[in-house]
Parts: sequence; C-alpha cells; structure tokens
Amino acid sequence: MSDQTTVGAVANSNLAAAGVARIDWAFREMPVLKGIRKRFDETKPLAGLKLAACLHVTTETANLILTLKDGGADVRLCASNPLSTQDDVAAALLHNYGISTWAISGEDTDTYYQHLNAALDFGPHITVDDGADLVAILHSTRKDLLSGLIGGTEETTTGLTRDRALAASGELQYPIIAVNDADTKHFFDNRYGTGQSTLDGVIRATNILIAGKVVVVSGYGWCGKGVAQRATGLGANVVVTEIDPVRALEAVMDGFRVMPIVEAAKLGDLFITVTGNTDVVGESAFEVMKDGAILANSGHFDVEVNVRSLSDMSESIQMLRPFVEEYRLTDGRALIVLAEGRAVNLGAAEGHPASVMDMSFANQALSVEYLVNQHQTLEKQVYSVPRDIDNEIARLKLESMGVSIDYLTAQQEKYLNSWQEGTE
Repeated sequence: MSDQTTVGAVANSNLAAAGVARIDWAFREMPVLKGIRKRFDETKPLAGLKLAACLHVTTETANLILTLKDGGADVRLCASNPLSTQDDVAAALLHNYGISTWAISGEDTDTYYQHLNAALDFGPHITVDDGADLVAILHSTRKDLLSGLIGGTEETTTGLTRDRALAASGELQYPIIAVNDADTKHFFDNRYGTGQSTLDGVIRATNILIAGKVVVVSGYGWCGKGVAQRATGLGANVVVTEIDPVRALEAVMDGFRVMPIVEAAKLGDLFITVTGNTDVVGESAFEVMKDGAILANSGHFDVEVNVRSLSDMSESIQMLRPFVEEYRLTDGRALIVLAEGRAVNLGAAEGHPASVMDMSFANQALSVEYLVNQHQTLEKQVYSVPRDIDNEIARLKLESMGVSIDYLTAQQEKYLNSWQEGTE
C-alpha cells in the first residue's frame, strides 16, 4: 500500500467549505460517474495504485478524483492550466477530502512546473493527463520515474498529438489510452461542452451580444463544430477557417462560409480558435482586423492566438476588465484579447457543464481500471478506449435520462453476421 500523506499548495484554505458545496452541486449532474464511484468504493479495484493527475481543477474534475480515491488509489493532483483552477475546489480537495493538490489560480509558469514535478515525486503508476504535460516531463527531465509507469490516459486532442508524436518516434515508454477519442467523449464533451462553455466564457468576460456579430471559428473538428453551432444559435454570422479539405467541405455543407484566415480577418467581430495548433491567428491577420475585434482561444494551450506577436505590434496594453485586455496598435486600432489567449471557457468561465463531463470522466475512471487490469498485455503505444466501455457509458447515460432504445433480435443478429442473406 502506498504512502497517502497529504501534501500540496492551494491559494486559500478558508475557501474549502464553499468548494465542498460546489463539488456536491456538480455531482448531481454526473449520474454515470456516481454509479462508477459506488462500485469503486465497494470493490476497490485501484487499491495500492499511485496515480498522478494533471487536469483542470474544477468541480467536475474533483468528482473524478474522488471516484479514483474511493477506488483505492493514492491520487495526487496538479493543475493543467494556470487560469482554470477554481481555488475553492482546490482547497476542498486538499483540506476536506485528503487529496494532495497543487493548484493556484493564476500561478506563474515556474510555479506551474514546480507543481507538476511535485505531483510526480511519489513515483506514480498511472498518469491522467489533460494536455500531456506529465507525459512530456516524464520523457524529458523525470526519466527516472518511467520504470514505475504501467499506463496513462489523455483527455485532449492537443495532448494526444504529443503522445502520438512520441509513439511515432518510438520514444513513448508506456501505453496511453486516448480518452479524448471515445465517442462518448468527443461527440458530447467536445461538441456540446466546448460549444456552450466557450460562448459562456466570451459572454461572461465581455457581456457582448453575439447576435448580429461575424464570428470566425478557426478549426472545424468536434470542438469547432460545437462553437459554430452555438454561435449560430445565438444569432451570429459564422465564418469557418480550416486547413483540412474534408472538414472545410463539411463546414460548407453545414451552411457556413469558409475562407482563409487572412480573408476572414477583415470580416470578423469575434475570433475563436479551436485547432490544437500554434500561430493560427497571427500578424498577417492582426494587420487587417477591424478596430475593436475580439480574440479568444478555446484550445488547450495559449499558442493559437499569437499574443506575443500582437504585443510586439502594440504601443500599449490595457486591462479593461477581468480577462479582457486591449492591445492598442501603432495605427490606432485596438484589438481585444480574452483570458490572455488561454482557454477562454476555463479562464473566464467555469468550463464544461457537469452533465457532459460525466461521460468524459466516466471514460477516465474506467480507462484507469482497464489499465490496472490489462497493462501487462499492452504495448508502448496509444490505444483507443475499448468499445465496450464506450457503449456501456452511453447506455448508462441514456438510462439516467430515462431513455430506452431497441435491441437486436436473434434474427437481426443472424442477418448482420451472415453473408448469405440478400434480396428475397
């Protein structure tokens, strides 16, 4: 059994009671995870496991962490984004629930990496990542810990890009489960969660009216689809920018205008990036944007809007209100950046609704259990979430919503598994 001494760093311990109340509120909307947590508490499938998690420290994440703890794991948690931490939640996890937690809203980059290393110091068996920062550290400066790893999970598109790059180069040292790619994650969390929470972050930060605005959405993956759908629902005129011809075609067929970013830059009132790539909106776009254009990012890392380039082009930078900075260019135009170019849905709002994170974190919990049971059969590569886990989560979610579906009859199963059946 691992040592479960509680350590950590949070902003304000006095916020813990408020954090407990909000964690409980979120759990009301997480019936699938609630069922998993009950089973984990009864059977302790993670007993003796040491688990390091680098995630957005929110109320929903807290319920995943408590599920893993109830399953018997010794869990250590650090933040995956300096702006997304909810300080009351961090305080509650550390002081009320005995989870070693390092997370302070607004922490600087040096502190951020100190916290990541602190969460790894006890030598975890499994990593749970949101952006692959734990994986990156373990494969660079903390290679001494790699021998103890049996597996990991990854929550984001961005993180999986890094994991797959490691695997492609033959350098990945332990198996990773691609939680992000589960249907019950990306169909719902990415599309409905990111779609709603991104616009929520923009509106909370600015209080602007979306209706009538030209909203430029960069990236038409599942997150981009969700943002475009929600912006349209609020009355926006949506323009999509893409590099993938199939996704661009899909956006056109969905009714959106599609064009290069340098053309869209002339039209947009609000720009939202959701690509997982770097320098998506940069100097060439800034040069032709309207005075007062607003720039927001909902990708994981703060590299999609080139804020450094914008700063170099500006003669002054002014904070107008929380999470809203005005960059005054030398030609007199002002461009507005939200949440420092970090994920606006978590920086300026509360992230995804609990009901979609219910499925995402159910995938996390069951994938951790799968790794415990199956790690000896897995190679050092990136794996999909097993289909039976995905289907079970969907079934449980439907059941919690009071929705019934049909099942195949014996005759139908025979038909689908036969090549002899045809036109009668």
